[in-house]
Amino acid sequence: LTMEKMKDLSLKETRIPSELREVEGVPLTQPMSSIWDQVWKFKARPDDVLIATYAKAGTTWTQEIVDMIQQNGDTEKCKRETTYKRHPFIEWFIAEPPSARLELAEAMPSPRTMKTHLPVQLLPPSFWEQNSKIIYVARNAKDNLVSYYHFHRMNKALPDPGTWEEFVEKFMAGKVLWGSWYDHVKGWWKAKDKHRILYLFYEDMKENPKQEIQKIAKFLEKDLSQEVLNKIVHSTSFEVMKENPMANYTRDFPGIMDHSVSPFMRKG
Repeated sequence: LTMEKMKDLSLKETRIPSELREVEGVPLTQPMSSIWDQVWKFKARPDDVLIATYAKAGTTWTQEIVDMIQQNGDTEKCKRETTYKRHPFIEWFIAEPPSARLELAEAMPSPRTMKTHLPVQLLPPSFWEQNSKIIYVARNAKDNLVSYYHFHRMNKALPDPGTWEEFVEKFMAGKVLWGSWYDHVKGWWKAKDKHRILYLFYEDMKENPKQEIQKIAKFLEKDLSQEVLNKIVHSTSFEVMKENPMANYTRDFPGIMDHSVSPFMRKG
């Protein structure tokens, strides 16, 4: 499936009630669970870069930083496609019309950059076998919870969150999409000692973006000049990204994401 064909797929999906199904005890949407065998058998490559997070923990921000580093700070190259198409979301699947990120990832030439919200135990084993580079970002539970609640409100591909109180209960019990926040951050933390994982904290990225971007560049074995580094810090700031249609999801899923309910990027 080429990038051109992906463009032709209609992204104007309407609301599909998406009940959760457990895969190895982790809640996933019904469409995702239906292609689980394919996801599990996904073939990673040694030069892959995977960005892994719990949902709403700075994923898109990290994707943009990584892309800017890979493009040596060239903002025009980073506008070649939306984030959603530049970095396939390996487990994501919507049934009507069929929209599988897995096919996009498989067709992509190397080196690929992809994203996932899967907990460590559900990551396709080929990523470990190929020793692919993984960047994990953890965000504190309270802010992650608030952001995730508002994301459920505006994203019709996700289950109805119910009231704030109901959602808090489900979140605390790990009965939300992608499961327990605690198990997620803890599981990836334990894995970092055995695998090529750069483990970052959202709060550190907010407090000292230059330092954290340098860490990512070093992990990706990229040397950045101060000029390029400063450009990346500016271009990936919340204020700039919020207005960037290639990163703020206003160009993807017009029938799925309702930015009038809550913008994809709320407060950073």
